[in-house]
Formats: sequence, C-alpha cells, structure tokens
Amino acid sequence: MSIPVRRNPVRPSPVFLAVAAITALGGVLAWTAQSAVPARIGVFVLVLAGWILTVCLHEFGHAYTAYRAGDREVELRGYLTLNPLKYSHPLLSVVLPIAFIAIGGIGLPGGAVYLRTGMFEPKVQRRIALAGPSANAIVAVILLIVIRVFGMDGDHSAFWWGLSFLAFLQVMATILNLLPIPGLDGYAAIEPYLSHDTRRALENFKGYGILILVAFLFVPQINSLFFDAIYTVFGLSGVPEIYAQYGNYLMRFWL
Repeated sequence: MSIPVRRNPVRPSPVFLAVAAITALGGVLAWTAQSAVPARIGVFVLVLAGWILTVCLHEFGHAYTAYRAGDREVELRGYLTLNPLKYSHPLLSVVLPIAFIAIGGIGLPGGAVYLRTGMFEPKVQRRIALAGPSANAIVAVILLIVIRVFGMDGDHSAFWWGLSFLAFLQVMATILNLLPIPGLDGYAAIEPYLSHDTRRALENFKGYGILILVAFLFVPQINSLFFDAIYTVFGLSGVPEIYAQYGNYLMRFWL
C-alpha cells in the first residue's frame, strides 16, 4: 500500500521570484559600487524591491497561518503564492507604502489578505493577526544579525547601509502594525475580545486605519517621538543608527 504524498500548497509565483531577483541585483550593484551614482541606484533598488518582498512575507504569514488553521480559501485566492498583486489593491498595498518610503522613510503597513477569521476562535484569530508583524520582526532580526556580524568592518559600506535601512523599515513596520488602530494587525489581534457594540462602532474605521496613522505621523511632536522610539529599538542590535540614516540618504538619490 503506497503512502500518499502530501501536496505542498506553497508555490512562489514568478512575480515574487522576479522581485527577489531585482532585490539581489540591487544588492550586487550596491556591493560593487565604486562611486556615488551606482551606490545610490543600487541601494534604491535593494530597499524598495526588498520592501515589496517583505510585504509579501507579511501577508503570506497571515494567509499560511489561516491555512494551517483550516481556511482553504486562501489557496484559491492565490495568497500562498507570495504574489504581491494578489494582496489587496496594488495602489494602496504596494505603491502608496513605497511612495512614503521614498519620500520620508516611513514604512507604512502594506497589503491585505481577506480571511474568514470569523470561523476561528479568538486565540486563533489573534495568532493569524500577529503572524504578519512576526514576519517583519523575524526579517529585522535576521538582517540586523547579519549586519552586526559581517557589516561592521567598513567594506562595501553602501550595501550595508542600504541593508540597515531595510532592517530599520522592518522594525518600523513591526511596531506600526502592532498599534491597536482599526484596520491594522494590532487591532485585529484584540478585536475578538472586544464587546459586540465596540466592534460594531469601530467597524467603519477599518478602511481608514492607514490614513489615521499617517495623520498622526504628520504631527511633528508625535513624529519625533515615534522615530526616536524606532531608533532606540533599532539600536538594541548594536548596529549604529547612522547606518540606517546613511541608507535612507543613499536611497533617495534624487536629493
């Protein structure tokens, strides 16, 4: 009697693989750069394409956790392919966050997967909600460890600065996503424990979560406190804050 082979539902799409290849290309360009222009272009490509990759990993975290919990629709929707075009509206999910990174170095939450969370008990819903920010946190830790171990000797500085800024954005995305604002993962994690009336009252604000967040970040005092907090968390790794700041500067090559 033959033993059935379990089918693997995870199949990275050509789009995801192409973005990964572009990220690697940006890294190579930054690594080999001998002058400012290729260094800045390389960092720009590395950071933005790398950010799209992490958006895919974030949303894949939600989807795969839901799949493991019993929601098979996520496979039919293409969420397990890591294709960024499958994650909500491309403009709001990818283009808008990229624009904010390019303009002000702010890693807005991007992407969204539509899950049938109502079919799960509260603790499973919480686990699904936190899977996305956990992906960002894991990426941040991995990048910071690599930078701390291999990138502190001063060689290939443009590459390490760009990678540091990408790690900084992951720290920021983790913290932003955990805020208990309707529409963000932090709220989704606590929503099952709220009263019916409270959930109903906040339901209409879910579509404006990112706009509420942006509005707060445009308040100078809040913006200053927020970035100080992010740099404090980033600095716990031992990677100098100036690495991320240089990476941000190099990425915005048009300045």
